[in-house]
Amino acid sequence: MNLQILQSSNHIIFESVTGSKAYGTNLATSDTDIKGIFIAPKEVFYGVNKIEQVSDAKNDITYYEVGRFVELASKSNPNILEMFAMPRECIQHQHPIFERFKMKDVLSKQCRFTFAGYAMAQIKKAHGLNKKIVNPMSEKRKSVLDFCYIVEGHGSISLSKWLKENDIKQEECGLVKISNMRDLYALFYDKNEKLGYKGILLNPTANQVSLSSIPKGEEKVAILSFNKDGYSAYCKTYREYFDWVKKRNPHRYENTIEHGKNYDAKNMMHTFRLLDMAYEIATEGMIRVRRPNRDFLLKVRSGAFEYDELLKRAEDRLAEVDAVFDNCNLPDKPNRTALNQALIEVRSEWYK
Repeated sequence: MNLQILQSSNHIIFESVTGSKAYGTNLATSDTDIKGIFIAPKEVFYGVNKIEQVSDAKNDITYYEVGRFVELASKSNPNILEMFAMPRECIQHQHPIFERFKMKDVLSKQCRFTFAGYAMAQIKKAHGLNKKIVNPMSEKRKSVLDFCYIVEGHGSISLSKWLKENDIKQEECGLVKISNMRDLYALFYDKNEKLGYKGILLNPTANQVSLSSIPKGEEKVAILSFNKDGYSAYCKTYREYFDWVKKRNPHRYENTIEHGKNYDAKNMMHTFRLLDMAYEIATEGMIRVRRPNRDFLLKVRSGAFEYDELLKRAEDRLAEVDAVFDNCNLPDKPNRTALNQALIEVRSEWYK
Protein backbone atom coordinates (compact mmCIF):
# COMPACT_ATOMS: atom_id res chain seq x y z
CA MET A 1 0.00 0.00 0.00
CA ASN A 2 1.45 3.36 -1.00
CA LEU A 3 0.52 6.87 0.13
CA GLN A 4 -1.74 7.59 -2.85
CA ILE A 5 -3.74 4.39 -2.41
CA LEU A 6 -4.09 4.92 1.35
CA GLN A 7 -5.27 8.52 1.01
CA SER A 8 -7.90 7.52 -1.53
CA SER A 9 -9.19 4.70 0.68
CA ASN A 10 -11.62 4.80 3.60
CA HIS A 11 -9.14 3.22 6.04
CA ILE A 12 -7.88 6.44 7.63
CA ILE A 13 -9.43 7.04 11.06
CA PHE A 14 -7.44 10.13 12.04
CA GLU A 15 -5.56 12.80 10.12
CA SER A 16 -4.15 16.12 11.31
CA VAL A 17 -1.76 18.91 10.43
CA THR A 18 1.13 18.55 12.86
CA GLY A 19 4.55 20.08 13.46
CA SER A 20 5.15 23.82 13.58
CA LYS A 21 1.70 24.70 12.22
CA ALA A 22 0.12 22.80 15.11
CA TYR A 23 2.54 24.27 17.67
CA GLY A 24 1.97 27.79 16.32
CA THR A 25 5.69 28.27 15.64
CA ASN A 26 5.53 28.09 11.86
CA LEU A 27 7.14 30.63 9.54
CA ALA A 28 6.24 31.58 5.99
CA THR A 29 8.73 29.00 4.74
CA SER A 30 7.48 26.16 6.97
CA ASP A 31 6.37 22.90 5.39
CA THR A 32 2.99 21.36 6.17
CA ASP A 33 3.43 18.18 8.16
CA ILE A 34 0.63 15.61 8.24
CA LYS A 35 0.28 12.66 10.57
CA GLY A 36 -2.53 10.15 10.67
CA ILE A 37 -3.70 6.71 11.72
CA PHE A 38 -5.20 4.00 9.52
CA ILE A 39 -6.54 0.50 9.93
CA ALA A 40 -4.96 -1.97 7.56
CA PRO A 41 -7.35 -3.80 5.22
CA LYS A 42 -8.47 -7.10 6.71
CA GLU A 43 -6.60 -9.19 4.13
CA VAL A 44 -3.40 -7.25 4.84
CA PHE A 45 -3.71 -7.52 8.62
CA TYR A 46 -4.29 -11.29 8.48
CA GLY A 47 -1.72 -11.81 5.73
CA VAL A 48 2.08 -12.03 5.87
CA ASN A 49 2.83 -8.57 4.49
CA LYS A 50 2.32 -6.37 7.52
CA ILE A 51 2.27 -2.58 7.18
CA GLU A 52 3.39 -0.44 10.12
CA GLN A 53 3.38 2.97 8.48
CA VAL A 54 3.12 4.73 5.14
CA SER A 55 5.09 7.92 4.43
CA ASP A 56 6.13 10.25 1.64
CA ALA A 57 9.78 10.53 0.59
CA LYS A 58 10.58 13.35 3.04
CA ASN A 59 8.50 11.95 5.93
CA ASP A 60 6.48 15.16 5.99
CA ILE A 61 3.38 12.98 5.66
CA THR A 62 3.17 9.84 7.79
CA TYR A 63 0.28 7.50 8.59
CA TYR A 64 0.64 4.85 11.29
CA GLU A 65 -1.24 1.58 11.22
CA VAL A 66 -3.42 1.49 14.31
CA GLY A 67 -1.42 -1.34 15.89
CA ARG A 68 1.81 0.60 15.47
CA PHE A 69 0.08 3.70 16.84
CA VAL A 70 -0.89 1.85 20.02
CA GLU A 71 2.59 0.34 20.34
CA LEU A 72 4.24 3.80 20.14
CA ALA A 73 1.62 5.35 22.42
CA SER A 74 2.42 2.72 25.06
CA LYS A 75 6.05 3.83 24.82
CA SER A 76 5.06 7.51 25.36
CA ASN A 77 6.39 8.61 21.99
CA PRO A 78 5.92 12.43 21.95
CA ASN A 79 4.89 12.61 18.28
CA ILE A 80 2.22 9.98 18.87
CA LEU A 81 0.89 11.38 22.15
CA GLU A 82 0.36 14.76 20.46
CA MET A 83 -2.34 13.20 18.29
CA PHE A 84 -4.55 12.82 21.36
CA ALA A 85 -4.63 16.61 21.76
CA MET A 86 -4.40 18.26 18.35
CA PRO A 87 -6.04 21.71 18.03
CA ARG A 88 -9.46 21.34 16.48
CA GLU A 89 -8.54 23.51 13.48
CA CYS A 90 -5.62 21.18 12.66
CA ILE A 91 -7.72 17.99 12.53
CA GLN A 92 -8.65 17.18 8.95
CA HIS A 93 -10.47 13.92 9.61
CA GLN A 94 -11.47 11.97 12.71
CA HIS A 95 -13.61 8.85 12.59
CA PRO A 96 -15.76 8.27 15.72
CA ILE A 97 -13.95 4.97 16.29
CA PHE A 98 -10.76 6.87 17.13
CA GLU A 99 -12.42 8.07 20.34
CA ARG A 100 -11.94 4.56 21.76
CA PHE A 101 -8.37 5.61 22.52
CA LYS A 102 -8.22 7.78 25.67
CA MET A 103 -5.55 10.28 26.68
CA LYS A 104 -5.83 9.16 30.32
CA ASP A 105 -4.47 5.75 29.29
CA VAL A 106 -1.26 7.15 27.76
CA LEU A 107 -0.15 9.86 30.20
CA SER A 108 2.32 8.56 32.76
CA LYS A 109 5.64 9.24 34.47
CA GLN A 110 7.25 7.60 31.46
CA CYS A 111 6.75 10.94 29.65
CA ARG A 112 9.50 12.33 31.86
CA PHE A 113 12.02 10.29 29.93
CA THR A 114 10.55 10.51 26.45
CA PHE A 115 9.69 14.22 26.32
CA ALA A 116 12.55 15.51 28.48
CA GLY A 117 14.99 12.89 27.22
CA TYR A 118 14.25 13.81 23.62
CA ALA A 119 14.62 17.47 24.54
CA MET A 120 18.12 16.91 25.86
CA ALA A 121 18.95 14.95 22.70
CA GLN A 122 18.04 18.11 20.77
CA ILE A 123 20.57 20.04 22.89
CA LYS A 124 23.26 17.53 21.96
CA LYS A 125 22.34 17.88 18.30
CA ALA A 126 22.58 21.65 18.55
CA HIS A 127 25.95 21.37 20.29
CA GLY A 128 27.18 18.94 17.63
CA LEU A 129 26.20 21.40 14.93
CA ASN A 130 28.01 24.13 16.87
CA LYS A 131 31.24 22.11 16.68
CA LYS A 132 30.80 21.42 12.97
CA ILE A 133 30.29 25.10 12.13
CA VAL A 134 33.07 26.43 14.35
CA ASN A 135 35.49 23.73 13.16
CA PRO A 136 34.76 23.17 9.46
CA MET A 137 36.76 20.42 7.77
CA SER A 138 38.75 20.83 4.59
CA GLU A 139 37.22 18.94 1.70
CA LYS A 140 40.70 17.69 0.78
CA ARG A 141 41.08 14.45 2.70
CA LYS A 142 44.26 13.86 4.67
CA SER A 143 46.28 10.72 3.95
CA VAL A 144 48.15 8.22 6.10
CA LEU A 145 51.33 10.26 5.47
CA ASP A 146 49.86 13.15 7.47
CA PHE A 147 49.76 10.89 10.54
CA CYS A 148 53.34 9.63 10.27
CA TYR A 149 56.22 11.00 12.37
CA ILE A 150 59.98 10.48 12.49
CA VAL A 151 61.72 9.93 15.82
CA GLU A 152 64.27 12.70 16.30
CA GLY A 153 66.25 13.00 19.52
CA HIS A 154 63.86 12.87 22.44
CA GLY A 155 60.94 13.99 20.27
CA SER A 156 59.57 13.70 16.76
CA ILE A 157 58.90 15.72 13.62
CA SER A 158 56.28 15.19 10.95
CA LEU A 159 57.18 12.84 8.13
CA SER A 160 56.46 15.52 5.53
CA LYS A 161 58.93 17.91 7.19
CA TRP A 162 61.58 15.19 7.48
CA LEU A 163 61.19 14.21 3.81
CA LYS A 164 61.48 17.83 2.71
CA GLU A 165 64.52 18.57 4.91
CA ASN A 166 66.34 15.49 3.57
CA ASP A 167 65.17 15.88 -0.03
CA ILE A 168 63.66 12.38 0.00
CA LYS A 169 60.55 11.11 -1.78
CA GLN A 170 58.23 8.75 0.08
CA GLU A 171 58.34 6.41 -2.94
CA GLU A 172 62.10 5.95 -2.35
CA CYS A 173 61.55 4.55 1.15
CA GLY A 174 60.96 1.08 2.51
CA LEU A 175 59.48 0.13 5.85
CA VAL A 176 59.96 -2.86 8.12
CA LYS A 177 57.82 -3.33 11.20
CA ILE A 178 59.74 -3.26 14.47
CA SER A 179 58.75 -6.33 16.46
CA ASN A 180 56.94 -5.89 19.79
CA MET A 181 56.41 -2.17 19.06
CA ARG A 182 52.94 -0.94 18.09
CA ASP A 183 52.84 0.98 14.77
CA LEU A 184 56.62 1.59 14.84
CA TYR A 185 58.73 0.96 11.72
CA ALA A 186 62.37 1.02 10.62
CA LEU A 187 62.70 3.26 7.56
CA PHE A 188 65.20 2.52 4.78
CA TYR A 189 66.16 4.76 1.86
CA ASP A 190 66.90 3.76 -1.73
CA LYS A 191 67.96 6.90 -3.59
CA ASN A 192 68.29 5.15 -6.95
CA GLU A 193 65.07 3.12 -6.54
CA LYS A 194 66.84 -0.12 -7.53
CA LEU A 195 66.03 -2.21 -4.47
CA GLY A 196 62.30 -2.55 -5.12
CA TYR A 197 61.07 -0.65 -2.09
CA LYS A 198 57.30 -0.12 -2.15
CA GLY A 199 57.38 3.35 -0.61
CA ILE A 200 55.73 4.39 2.61
CA LEU A 201 52.33 4.45 0.89
CA LEU A 202 51.35 2.34 -2.11
CA ASN A 203 48.80 4.89 -3.31
CA PRO A 204 47.29 8.18 -2.00
CA THR A 205 44.08 6.49 -0.78
CA ALA A 206 45.72 3.61 1.11
CA ASN A 207 44.63 3.21 4.75
CA GLN A 208 47.86 1.60 5.96
CA VAL A 209 51.60 2.06 5.49
CA SER A 210 53.33 -0.30 3.08
CA LEU A 211 55.98 -2.83 4.05
CA SER A 212 58.98 -3.73 1.88
CA SER A 213 61.53 -6.52 1.65
CA ILE A 214 64.89 -5.09 2.69
CA PRO A 215 68.17 -6.69 1.45
CA LYS A 216 70.65 -7.82 4.08
CA GLY A 217 73.22 -5.26 5.04
CA GLU A 218 71.01 -2.20 4.45
CA GLU A 219 71.06 0.34 7.27
CA LYS A 220 67.94 2.04 8.47
CA VAL A 221 67.96 5.84 8.24
CA ALA A 222 65.12 6.61 10.63
CA ILE A 223 62.39 5.26 12.90
CA LEU A 224 58.83 6.01 11.73
CA SER A 225 55.73 6.07 13.92
CA PHE A 226 52.26 5.83 12.37
CA ASN A 227 49.51 7.32 14.55
CA LYS A 228 46.95 4.77 13.43
CA ASP A 229 44.38 5.64 16.11
CA GLY A 230 44.57 9.32 15.19
CA TYR A 231 44.10 8.47 11.52
CA SER A 232 41.08 6.24 12.25
CA ALA A 233 39.48 8.96 14.39
CA TYR A 234 40.08 11.53 11.64
CA CYS A 235 38.49 9.26 9.00
CA LYS A 236 35.41 8.76 11.18
CA THR A 237 35.06 12.51 11.81
CA TYR A 238 35.63 13.30 8.12
CA ARG A 239 32.97 10.78 7.05
CA GLU A 240 30.43 12.07 9.58
CA TYR A 241 31.11 15.71 8.74
CA PHE A 242 30.61 15.38 4.98
CA ASP A 243 27.65 13.05 5.48
CA TRP A 244 26.14 15.90 7.51
CA VAL A 245 27.04 18.41 4.77
CA LYS A 246 25.29 16.21 2.22
CA LYS A 247 22.12 15.70 4.27
CA ARG A 248 21.76 19.02 6.09
CA ASN A 249 18.69 21.13 5.48
CA PRO A 250 20.02 24.10 3.45
CA HIS A 251 17.39 26.55 4.75
CA ARG A 252 18.09 25.68 8.40
CA TYR A 253 21.84 25.82 7.83
CA GLU A 254 21.60 29.22 6.15
CA ASN A 255 19.49 30.44 9.08
CA THR A 256 22.14 29.18 11.50
CA ILE A 257 24.89 31.01 9.62
CA GLU A 258 22.72 34.12 9.31
CA HIS A 259 22.03 34.51 13.03
CA GLY A 260 25.71 33.83 13.73
CA LYS A 261 25.24 31.91 16.99
CA ASN A 262 26.60 28.63 15.56
CA TYR A 263 23.84 26.32 16.79
CA ASP A 264 20.74 24.85 15.20
CA ALA A 265 18.14 27.27 16.52
CA LYS A 266 15.24 25.06 15.45
CA ASN A 267 16.58 22.16 17.53
CA MET A 268 16.92 24.47 20.52
CA MET A 269 13.37 25.74 20.05
CA HIS A 270 12.08 22.15 20.14
CA THR A 271 14.13 21.56 23.28
CA PHE A 272 12.14 24.17 25.22
CA ARG A 273 8.84 23.12 23.66
CA LEU A 274 9.34 19.53 24.79
CA LEU A 275 10.51 20.49 28.27
CA ASP A 276 7.47 22.74 28.72
CA MET A 277 5.13 20.01 27.49
CA ALA A 278 6.71 17.54 29.92
CA TYR A 279 6.19 20.03 32.76
CA GLU A 280 2.52 20.46 31.82
CA ILE A 281 1.94 16.71 31.66
CA ALA A 282 3.24 16.33 35.23
CA THR A 283 1.48 19.38 36.71
CA GLU A 284 -1.76 19.52 34.71
CA GLY A 285 -2.22 15.96 33.49
CA MET A 286 -2.69 17.11 29.91
CA ILE A 287 -0.93 17.64 26.60
CA ARG A 288 -1.02 21.13 25.16
CA VAL A 289 0.07 21.11 21.52
CA ARG A 290 -0.51 24.77 20.64
CA ARG A 291 2.21 26.58 22.54
CA PRO A 292 1.26 29.59 24.70
CA ASN A 293 4.83 30.98 24.67
CA ARG A 294 5.09 31.28 20.90
CA ASP A 295 6.99 34.59 21.03
CA PHE A 296 9.76 33.14 23.21
CA LEU A 297 10.07 30.02 21.05
CA LEU A 298 10.31 32.09 17.88
CA LYS A 299 13.01 34.24 19.51
CA VAL A 300 14.96 31.05 20.21
CA ARG A 301 14.46 29.98 16.62
CA SER A 302 15.69 33.33 15.33
CA GLY A 303 18.95 33.02 17.28
CA ALA A 304 18.19 35.80 19.76
CA PHE A 305 20.08 34.04 22.57
CA GLU A 306 23.62 32.79 23.08
CA TYR A 307 24.08 29.02 23.14
CA ASP A 308 25.46 28.96 26.69
CA GLU A 309 22.48 30.97 27.96
CA LEU A 310 20.01 28.58 26.33
CA LEU A 311 21.90 25.59 27.67
CA LYS A 312 21.69 26.99 31.22
CA ARG A 313 17.96 27.71 30.81
CA ALA A 314 17.33 24.22 29.49
CA GLU A 315 19.23 22.59 32.35
CA ASP A 316 17.27 24.66 34.88
CA ARG A 317 13.99 23.71 33.20
CA LEU A 318 15.01 20.06 33.17
CA ALA A 319 15.59 20.22 36.94
CA GLU A 320 12.05 21.64 37.34
CA VAL A 321 10.64 18.84 35.18
CA ASP A 322 12.41 16.22 37.29
CA ALA A 323 11.06 17.79 40.48
CA VAL A 324 7.42 17.85 39.37
CA PHE A 325 7.53 14.29 38.04
CA ASP A 326 8.95 13.13 41.37
CA ASN A 327 5.80 14.45 43.08
CA CYS A 328 3.06 13.98 40.48
CA ASN A 329 0.14 11.53 40.72
CA LEU A 330 0.55 10.01 37.27
CA PRO A 331 0.93 6.22 36.97
CA ASP A 332 4.41 4.90 36.32
CA LYS A 333 3.52 3.49 32.89
CA PRO A 334 0.75 3.89 30.31
CA ASN A 335 -2.25 1.64 30.77
CA ARG A 336 -1.28 -1.03 28.26
CA THR A 337 -4.25 -3.22 29.23
CA ALA A 338 -6.74 -0.47 28.37
CA LEU A 339 -4.89 0.41 25.17
CA ASN A 340 -4.82 -3.22 24.08
CA GLN A 341 -8.53 -3.65 24.82
CA ALA A 342 -9.33 -0.51 22.83
CA LEU A 343 -7.26 -1.84 19.92
CA ILE A 344 -9.12 -5.17 19.99
CA GLU A 345 -12.48 -3.41 20.03
CA VAL A 346 -11.50 -1.08 17.20
CA ARG A 347 -10.30 -3.89 14.96
CA SER A 348 -13.29 -6.09 15.76
CA GLU A 349 -15.78 -3.33 15.00
CA TRP A 350 -13.96 -2.18 11.89
CA TYR A 351 -13.56 -5.60 10.29
CA LYS A 352 -17.14 -6.55 11.16
